[in-house]
Amino acid sequence: MRRKKRGRNLQHFLFKNSRQNPSFLPHSSSLIHMENNNTTPSAETQTPTVTVAEEKGNNNTKEVVADQSTMTSSKASKVKLITGALTIFGIILSLPLLFMFIWLLVTGTHDCESLLNLRNLQMGIATGVFILFAASNIMVFLRAKLRVMGLFLVMIPSIFMIIVGLGLVGAFNVETRTMPGSPKWLTIKVQNNYIWNEIKSCIYDTTTCQNLISKSYLLKSYDFTSSKLSPIESGCCMPPVSCAMNYINATYWEKEERNQDSSVPYDRDCDVWQNGESYLCYNCQACREGFIRPLKSKWKKIGIFLVVMSSILIVAHLIFFIATMLEMFIG
Repeated sequence: MRRKKRGRNLQHFLFKNSRQNPSFLPHSSSLIHMENNNTTPSAETQTPTVTVAEEKGNNNTKEVVADQSTMTSSKASKVKLITGALTIFGIILSLPLLFMFIWLLVTGTHDCESLLNLRNLQMGIATGVFILFAASNIMVFLRAKLRVMGLFLVMIPSIFMIIVGLGLVGAFNVETRTMPGSPKWLTIKVQNNYIWNEIKSCIYDTTTCQNLISKSYLLKSYDFTSSKLSPIESGCCMPPVSCAMNYINATYWEKEERNQDSSVPYDRDCDVWQNGESYLCYNCQACREGFIRPLKSKWKKIGIFLVVMSSILIVAHLIFFIATMLEMFIG
């Protein structure tokens, strides 16, 4: 109000003096300068307030950005730590595959197993195991370049090894009859009389039963029956225990005339047994079972190894793939 009154008095004063003395009227620029001087203090007083508010907002924004960057860096460091641990775990996990590959190459076949052409199957599995070992390590070391492609590179041989392992274990019913090394396939091959004649000749040529005579020459009957014999020795070189024959030596047994107990099933192998070295129990069913028993155990263990290791690799590399994608997303 005071400023308005001063302005009115100034205008009245100028108007009055201008009539009396026209030269007294000041130039318009001076009036503008005076008005600017009157209005300038109010603007100057408002400017610092706006500047402080802006500075507070900028400081808050900087703090938020700093907190976000700190959280992002901490998450990235955690993900890198996880991927580093998974890298070491992936390398360690692939070592059993390498050992299995060497074992399959070095280990030979069992006695007369080559007649079943299982050596080719063993070399094929060794090749598949080595491919899986190589794919696993490629995925570990080149995960940044081969993300999806590397995952498929591990998945395909792993799934194939699982299928082969399940076949060797005997998980399938009809399909395993044509799967080499499966329990049903081995049983079918051994029950084939043509194939069994070759296997029987091979067992005889290995002199397994002749060596048993020399090892048990000084043993009594109770010592011999309680001794640990291999499946082939117990099935091919001696009669079944159910025949209850008298022990003379490891390959010579005497039959006794006894009344057959109807409660005990009769074993036909008792009639097949002969004391001749070229006969013995080679035609017995117990000899066939004794031959395929270690083969079934061997290939079943290989199948379990393939299924377990391939399943673990699939799960490990899926986790590794997710960790790699998180690392790229956060980084």
